[in-house]
Amino acid sequence: MKDFSKELTFKTSRSSGAGGQNVNKVETSVTVLWKIEESEFFNDIQKDLIQIKLKNRINAEGFLFLTVSESRTQLMNKTKAIEKILEIVDKALVIPKKRVATKPSRGQKQKRLDAKKNLSQKKENRKFRY
Repeated sequence: MKDFSKELTFKTSRSSGAGGQNVNKVETSVTVLWKIEESEFFNDIQKDLIQIKLKNRINAEGFLFLTVSESRTQLMNKTKAIEKILEIVDKALVIPKKRVATKPSRGQKQKRLDAKKNLSQKKENRKFRY
């Protein structure tokens, strides 16, 4: 996992929800912004991969953003935001393995057919006979 936290910028705002006067007077909610195109930590292929996988989180200016307001303190929210954005980008860089199509084995086929026979036999036995 690459630590690109030096490239992050932060904005603070007032959190919503419970907290009483603390919510009304202290800016504890933290929004972290990262300009993907200007990053020096990733190559062009990785940047493209991040932009494709995280397109819903990227705004029109090309900033990846994330807002955290879980804690009552700005510092805790800032550290959580850094952790989350590093984790999100790290997950976006993972390329999934291609699935190799396989055929069911002979035993699996026989098991399925036996289950079908068993079920049809059970339903046959439920029929009312005169």
